[in-house]
Amino acid sequence: MLGAIAGDIIGSIYEADNIKTPDFQPLFGPLCHPTDDSVLTCAVAEWLLRGAGDDLPDLLKSWFRRYPLAGYGMTFIRWAGSSNRSPYNSWGNGSAMRVSPVGHVFDSLAETLEVATRSAEVTHNHPEGIKGAQAVAGAIFLARTTQSKEEIRSFIESKIGYDISQPVDQIRPTYSFDVSCQGSVPQAITAFLESSHWEDAVRKAISLGGDSDTIACIAGGIAAAFYGSVSEKISEEVKCRLSPDMLAVLDRFVKQYPTAG
Repeated sequence: MLGAIAGDIIGSIYEADNIKTPDFQPLFGPLCHPTDDSVLTCAVAEWLLRGAGDDLPDLLKSWFRRYPLAGYGMTFIRWAGSSNRSPYNSWGNGSAMRVSPVGHVFDSLAETLEVATRSAEVTHNHPEGIKGAQAVAGAIFLARTTQSKEEIRSFIESKIGYDISQPVDQIRPTYSFDVSCQGSVPQAITAFLESSHWEDAVRKAISLGGDSDTIACIAGGIAAAFYGSVSEKISEEVKCRLSPDMLAVLDRFVKQYPTAG
């Protein structure tokens, strides 16, 4: 969870101004900030801490009201600002950007995928929206249970059905903004698979361009689970940018599920 939020914050300044190189400096720019990815990740974490009941729509709406200008998609804004609790069949990457806490809670891949589905389908009940959430949560589960990158790759290709054969250097030149799960989640996972450490995964993810904060959020969440959390320096950079209620949820979640920190 901390690795995902860190990726979101680092990538926040590049979503509207893509940078097509992993060698940007500094890692945390002075304007870096948490976006809707971090806000809704906290909502999902709170949902899990409450026992993963039927209140996720209410929690998503509550966190939206606290941070209405965090950068949500228009369809989510209309849903979150309404009294409607029904899903809207989205295939967007919102289901994948918020799901990282699910990957740290359960003892089996099957249960992780089932709860990832539930976390997605309250809004993103399109098959691609569900698939994106399952891919990220499943990869995090496998990463934190010390599975190899090849085992993670096999899961993504055989269970999820994503094509992740194209390397980052081939994706980057022609890649453009794409908010669909199918057009951003495989790219984020590829950035992780090619990385040598957490920061490398996030830098590669941001260098692709497109929806930079979300791609970095996804890659950062998986990479932190695989490499063993983030450094104390990264943690400090993240925490000084979070509001008290976001920090409180993060701290509670990490205390209960230490691999999330």
